[in-house]
Amino acid sequence: MTLIVSESPDRANAPGRRKRDRRRSSLTAHGEPMVWLTGGSLALCVAMIVGLLGLVLYQGLGTFWPQEIVRLEAADGRVLLGAISSRSSYIPEESLLASLPPEQATLLREAMGDPSDPQPIERLLVRSENYELTGSHYNWIDRPLVVSEERPTWALCLERTEKGRFYGLPVAFLVDGEVVEEGPEATWKRFGEQHPAVRRRYLEYRRLEKRDLGHVNADMEEARLYLRSVALSKGEGSAAWLDAKAKFDAREEINRARAAEIQGRIDELKGANAAFALRMRTGDDREVDIPLERIVRAVPANQLSLAGKLRVYGSRWREFLTDDPREANSEGGVWPAIFGTLLMTLLMTLMVVPLGVIAALYLHEYAKQGFIVSLVRIAVNNLAGVPSIVFGVFGLGFFCYIIGSSIDEFFFSARLPNPTYGKGGILWASLTLALLTLPVVIVATEEALAAVPNSMREGSYACGATKWQTIRRIILPRAQPGIMTGAILAIARGAGEVAPLMLVGAVKLAPDLPLDLGRFPYLFPERSFMHLGFHIYDLGFQSQNSEAAKPMVYTTTLLLIAIVVALNLSAIWIRARLRRRFRAAR
Repeated sequence: MTLIVSESPDRANAPGRRKRDRRRSSLTAHGEPMVWLTGGSLALCVAMIVGLLGLVLYQGLGTFWPQEIVRLEAADGRVLLGAISSRSSYIPEESLLASLPPEQATLLREAMGDPSDPQPIERLLVRSENYELTGSHYNWIDRPLVVSEERPTWALCLERTEKGRFYGLPVAFLVDGEVVEEGPEATWKRFGEQHPAVRRRYLEYRRLEKRDLGHVNADMEEARLYLRSVALSKGEGSAAWLDAKAKFDAREEINRARAAEIQGRIDELKGANAAFALRMRTGDDREVDIPLERIVRAVPANQLSLAGKLRVYGSRWREFLTDDPREANSEGGVWPAIFGTLLMTLLMTLMVVPLGVIAALYLHEYAKQGFIVSLVRIAVNNLAGVPSIVFGVFGLGFFCYIIGSSIDEFFFSARLPNPTYGKGGILWASLTLALLTLPVVIVATEEALAAVPNSMREGSYACGATKWQTIRRIILPRAQPGIMTGAILAIARGAGEVAPLMLVGAVKLAPDLPLDLGRFPYLFPERSFMHLGFHIYDLGFQSQNSEAAKPMVYTTTLLLIAIVVALNLSAIWIRARLRRRFRAAR
């Protein structure tokens, strides 16, 4: 028998007892601390993401906004004409002051004030460019050393196809070396009349060089390789080789005639453009003649209204999104990188989603659960944590050196020792990233398959359907939203990867896109390609001028984020439609 002694209600509700109980109870039992902890963590994560996106947006969107051009004269005799890129403050050390001329040191000491409590002085980073004359793109100047500052009305910023920007004042317009207009206003007017036509001719002969002449050269190379393949297989001097040689000679004659015709047209366009030049005067009164065809855009920054600045801003964005890069990728556009990123992501998705779904179907629907299947699942989960560079090394060794070299040996022996598939290319890059993202698709698909109720399977079997019919008509349609979730995660990870691509196909500059609608078979999976992630790395760490490349780093980063978000939103929209369709079917 158990004796139960109950406490009287009055004693249990005594004030002292309630006070002791409140002291002993844990704060976590009430829930409020955990609410504050989890809510605070969420707020911190959101703030970090918003801060990152805000920095990228602020820096990226401001890259192409036209800046005013200033002319600064310094106490040391320097004259800088350009745009103020940034401002900062610092306190000069005594060793620096001692190395300066006495007049400059005195100016800096006066600006600093009391030696016991010196004040920071402002310094300006001026983008003065004119690299062929000065040997530098940017120059620092201390604000106390600026003797005079002005904003010349007719100062121009010339964006050129080579040698970077040029800052100066228009002096004269030249035709065939003769001055036909003088003075800033007349020169600018004549420039506006002639430059559009000159630019059209320049773009036309660049198109002829890259596309038409490139196709002729490619056709000649294919004919040469075919002749060499016949020589390797049948022997040089054989009847088959003599027949192939006769066809090669006839084909080469036709191609040479085509090449001569195209080259003549190119020379004609170049000759028409060579007549025009613009004479500019720099801030230190040096005069330079600049060929008109080398000028992409001339911006009278100090005369622009808000509407004019918006037009320049939109024109620079259009160039950035549709043109090829120039000046070691620090200027121009990123169209090849955009195209390469989208095509590689598309190929990767087409490879990884079917493979991942098939593997998940076997593991969940067909494989007998046991030690081996558990081991495979553990291996798949561990693969998701392997560093991406390891996949890049595997792709280089397996796809390029083993599979690619074998393909070259059997099908492209005429090209050897130059590899065709035995090197990095967009096909091997897509396969490497497909392996990288495969665990994500497998795990997401297995979870989607497990979420389909067993009652649906049993009902299908009861109606006489086979296992494959049940999978195809019942399970897979209802698992499609989950499969799309895996595809979204794969796209998000694969589109931003850089380390593997550096080994298996991404390059600094790819003159030929992997897709060429002017040549059969149109898609060339063996070609190298440009990628926005690698482009960002190249700008930030391989550029000859880090200051000039820094704004482009932020802008390219913003573009990559926008592309990844657009791809994800497209997949999310498809997933939402699938969910609505199956919800309505129920």
